[in-house]
Amino acid sequence: MWLASLTLWHRDIVRFMRQGSRVVGALATPVVFWIVLGSGFGQSFKPDGTDGSGYLAWFFPGTVAMIVLFSAIFSTISVIEDRQQGFLQGVLVAPCPRAAIAAGKLLGGTTLALMQALPFLALAPLAGVNMAWSALPATVATIALLGLALTGLGFAIAWRLDSTQGFHAIMNLLLVPMWLLSGAVFPASGASGWVRLLMAVNPMTYGVAALKHAMLGVVDGPSPLVAWTVTACFALAMLGLGTALVGRESRAGR
Repeated sequence: MWLASLTLWHRDIVRFMRQGSRVVGALATPVVFWIVLGSGFGQSFKPDGTDGSGYLAWFFPGTVAMIVLFSAIFSTISVIEDRQQGFLQGVLVAPCPRAAIAAGKLLGGTTLALMQALPFLALAPLAGVNMAWSALPATVATIALLGLALTGLGFAIAWRLDSTQGFHAIMNLLLVPMWLLSGAVFPASGASGWVRLLMAVNPMTYGVAALKHAMLGVVDGPSPLVAWTVTACFALAMLGLGTALVGRESRAGR
C-alpha cells in the first residue's frame, strides 16, 4: 500500500515542480491578497483591540489558511484530469489497495500545502508577527492537519465530478466561503448572529483559530484544545470519506 501511495505522492510533487506558472501563482496570489486586504482593511478593522497597523499581523494566519485552501483546490483538480486522460482507470485496476489511491493523493496535497505555506512564514516579521522558534512545530502541525482536511474535502468533491468547470464552480461556492467565514478576514465578535452561527459550524474556523494561537499566541474564538481537536477530527473524517469513495467505485466497477 505504501509503495503505491508514495508513487502517487511523488507524481503530484513532480507535476507541481514542473509547472512554473503554478508555482508562481500559488505563492504570489496569497501575498497579493495579504498586502491588498491587509492594507485596505487595516484602518477599518481593529480585531482584539489592535490598532490599524495590527491588522496585517492579525490577518497573517488567515493568509496561511488561504494558501492551504488554494493548494487543496489545485492539487485535487488533478483527479478529474487523471480520469479524463485514463490514468486514474489504470490505477484503479492495479493490484494495490484502493485506500492507497486516496492516501497518495491526500499525502501529495498535504505536502504541497506545506511547501507553499512554510516559505510564506518568512514574511512574518514584515507583518509584525514575532514568532518564536518554539511555536514552529505547532504551526507546522496545524498547517499539515488543515492541508489534509481541505485536500480530503477537495478530493471527495473531485472524485464525483467529470468536469473541471463544475469543480471550480463548487469550489467557489463551498471552499472560498468556508475561508471567508473562518475568522480569517474578520473576527466573529463583530459579525451578526447568523454569521457567527455559520462560523461556529464551519470546521475551517477551528483550523484558523489554531493557527492564530500557534503564530500569534492569541485565543480568537474556540480554545486551542478544541480548535486542534476539531481540526484533527475534520482531517480524519475527510481521509475516511476519500477512502470510502474510492472503495465504493472500485466495488461498483467489479
